Amino acid sequence: MVIIERYNFGILLKSINIASLIFSGMYDQILIIDFGSQYTQLIARRIREFNVYCEIHPYNKVPEITQNIKGIILSGSPFSVLDSSSPILEAKSFSQYCPVLGICYGAQMIAHQYGGNVEKSDKREYGRALISIIGSDPIFHDISVESEVWMSHGDSIKQLPEKSELLAKTNSIPVAAYKMADNLHPMYGMQFHPEVTHSKDGAKMLENYLFAICHAKAEWTPNAFIESSVKEIQQTLENKKVILGLSGGVDSSVAAFLIHRAIGDKLTSIFIDNGLLRKNEFDSVLKTYQGLGLNVHGVRAEDEFLNALDGISEPEEKRKIIGRTFIEVFEKKAKEIEGADFLAQGTIYPDVIESAGTGGPAATIKSHHNVGGLPEKMNLKIIEPLRLLFKDEVRKVGKALNIPKEILGRHPFPGPGLAIRTIGEISREKLDILKEADHIYIEGLKRHKLYDEVWQAGAIILPIKTVGVMGDERTYEYVVALRAVNSVDGMTADWSLLPHTFLQEISNKIINEVKGVNRVVYDISSKPPATIEWE
Repeated sequence: MVIIERYNFGILLKSINIASLIFSGMYDQILIIDFGSQYTQLIARRIREFNVYCEIHPYNKVPEITQNIKGIILSGSPFSVLDSSSPILEAKSFSQYCPVLGICYGAQMIAHQYGGNVEKSDKREYGRALISIIGSDPIFHDISVESEVWMSHGDSIKQLPEKSELLAKTNSIPVAAYKMADNLHPMYGMQFHPEVTHSKDGAKMLENYLFAICHAKAEWTPNAFIESSVKEIQQTLENKKVILGLSGGVDSSVAAFLIHRAIGDKLTSIFIDNGLLRKNEFDSVLKTYQGLGLNVHGVRAEDEFLNALDGISEPEEKRKIIGRTFIEVFEKKAKEIEGADFLAQGTIYPDVIESAGTGGPAATIKSHHNVGGLPEKMNLKIIEPLRLLFKDEVRKVGKALNIPKEILGRHPFPGPGLAIRTIGEISREKLDILKEADHIYIEGLKRHKLYDEVWQAGAIILPIKTVGVMGDERTYEYVVALRAVNSVDGMTADWSLLPHTFLQEISNKIINEVKGVNRVVYDISSKPPATIEWE
């Protein structure tokens, strides 16, 4: 859980450290040091799948190494260890505390620091490769002698340092994995990426590292998280009242139920209609919440949001305006609730990572209205009990809290809502068109039993009009794009292979029933390089 009194990027980074303190003494932990790899978050995901707690910290903000840290992983990086400006840490200092695993750049950095020979590859190695395992080290236990892995590097380890043992190689590189054991704990290096699904035995390698090498305990479970969070919320808030901004999505709903379990009726939730929700969503979701025993106040504020967004087309500016307007509307309603000191939010780990990175060399991708772009000073302190969880972990916690499937099974929906699915300037006309098209699409997915088969789906209205023909008349109307992706946590995603007959049916229905649309397209781009949302 995180409590913040001021909300800017400096405090945002500080808040991650506060959150670390809460769980650092409760569970065995793996520390992941980020050097800017696009795969760093996947390392954390894989580790947590084994019910082992882990945290990502930037290379220039490494926390104190405590006794519950059972292993340290050095991530990959877009940099080269051969460049003087590259991010560097003294790897040997970590192995006096616990076993170390260097992945790609991390492996090269260890070898380079110990006197090994790292050189630019003759050509960049990217994609599948077959490693040949040498010997019988525990990290490769129960893995066949040859295993397919995923390579992504521009440098190669040509020669290992002294006192190191070669564990694997490929036909093209002499060192694919190695081990150094000249300190209190071993250091491993893998030139490939075991965290990605393309590495067929990668999960088993990480499992061996966690349990055979680091001897970590699998204690990070939904029930354990609930128990520790409830206790921490009760101790921190004492008898204080909390107000929570519900969005209708999974994250804020789970946050509400978790806090409600801790403090009961001292939690008041506010659900704001910003005019950017899906068709009929405000009324239906409000009714669901109230039927589940939560104290929820509904606020209609469509005019405030749409007036503030009038004439705005830049995506980041939209997000910041929505954030500011949300706080203004929220605070106005909050003043009616006497004695409230805290504002709760459903911020989760990918929000933090994508909004401000981990403070390392990774770039900011976008801001979310619940973690960025808010006023520097607020009248309420902020509590974020889910801040360290990935999306699938949030759902598991929700299931353990017995939250109904109709809430937990909802697709993720962006905080800025349809504002970032209306490309360019927002108007009531375009929002009405988008809501109708989106409603036809989502209801069609449910009717064809495809809704639960995809992770997230939605319609987008484009800022262009195209020529069409309806009957004997020429039309010049909007284009609607349909988006559906499969993902685990939103950090990466593949486009969903929906049946052609379904897409044909939905396209025809939208064009025939939604006035103002004469063309429907389907987005077949994956993340990366695209994002799930268009803005």
